[in-house]
Amino acid sequence: MSVPDWWETILLAGAAWRVFYLLGEDDLLDRPRRYVTRLGKAWQNEGDPVDSAYRLWLGQFLQCPYCLGLWVALAWWGAWEIWPFETLVAGTPLMLSAVVVGAHKVLAS
Repeated sequence: MSVPDWWETILLAGAAWRVFYLLGEDDLLDRPRRYVTRLGKAWQNEGDPVDSAYRLWLGQFLQCPYCLGLWVALAWWGAWEIWPFETLVAGTPLMLSAVVVGAHKVLAS
């Protein structure tokens, strides 16, 4: 087991943040997120065998940076432990996207 250097840590952190943001917050995956949690109006069924408290918990989990963010970060770190070069190659476009999103949020306000 090894620890990534500072540059790899920044790249992995940016890629993990971007994946978390895509899964939990981004409008692009809003419809699949509502389908999975069944919290949107289109998927509310009276005979649903899944408890509504579980669906609410799942929705909160998907939007929690402390919850989902931890698991996404662990997945990136684990992938880096197994395939260091390939993980950095896969993470680079996500990190670049994270920088663009972050810059837009800062400059748009």
